[in-house]
Amino acid sequence: MKLSIVTTLYQSASYINEFHRRVSAVANQLVEENYEIILVNDGSPDNSLELALHLTKNDSHVVVIDLSRNFGHHKAMMTGLAHAKGELVLLIDSDLEEEPEYLITFADKMLKEGCDVVYGVQEKRKGNWFERRSGQLFYRFFKALTGLALPENIVTARLMTRRYVAALLQHKEREVFMAGLWHITGFEQRPHLVKKHSCSETTYTFRRKMSLLVNSVTSFSNAPLVGIFYIGVSISLVAFFYTCYLAIQWAFLAKPLSGWTSVMASIWLLGGMIISFIGVVGIYLSKIFSETKQRPYTIIRQIYAKQKN
Repeated sequence: MKLSIVTTLYQSASYINEFHRRVSAVANQLVEENYEIILVNDGSPDNSLELALHLTKNDSHVVVIDLSRNFGHHKAMMTGLAHAKGELVLLIDSDLEEEPEYLITFADKMLKEGCDVVYGVQEKRKGNWFERRSGQLFYRFFKALTGLALPENIVTARLMTRRYVAALLQHKEREVFMAGLWHITGFEQRPHLVKKHSCSETTYTFRRKMSLLVNSVTSFSNAPLVGIFYIGVSISLVAFFYTCYLAIQWAFLAKPLSGWTSVMASIWLLGGMIISFIGVVGIYLSKIFSETKQRPYTIIRQIYAKQKN
């Protein structure tokens, strides 16, 4: 049984050698020499690629996929999975916040429960108060808008069977949200509690997190578009009844109503809502525009591997 270990490289220079040593040891423990380590260089600005290429010269198990530029963590992971050849595939980050040794416990659980996926879930979300709280709000907001109950506090580390990976790769969208794809692919998936360490500063800035939130919701739900319709209907009903009220006031009470301030406030409110609604529609149109062009979500510059004797 062959094992594939897939990871991505982005500002990973200080972790590559230690990651390689530990993941090689645990892979040998599980399947002896029958494994491959796929390192996907996602346009890393440091010398991660140079260090990874050095590993290929000394270890025939290592395969380096060098992308032509930075495409993003999720797209780089999908590229690595597409090149994995093992019957079992371990997806894990290379920054050692997720311990490579989880492979053994994941494999034991998969064997005992006969499932297709064992994935890591943080017992306690790492980070400061804002990071933990924002993570909770993200999952609740995503569930409310999409109806998908994603496992909270999941990590990248997961062990998957070949048939699950093949099914996962059938998703062809260009805007990739991995947690959502993992969930909707189905099969028997089992969580396993893990502890995620804080070894490095996150590369997910607030701007990238907001972009991920918008992308995830618009990729898996049309709720914002439906919401626009219902809000529009509600405003129309309120306007209709208010118009009837004004007509009654004018016809029977002969008392014209003043209220320049309220009129202006209404104009600004409705104007702002219209602009925001157009923006939501524009996001969906941009996704349609991106998907219809059918551009590849990553481009590989070169694949490096040592030839086996």
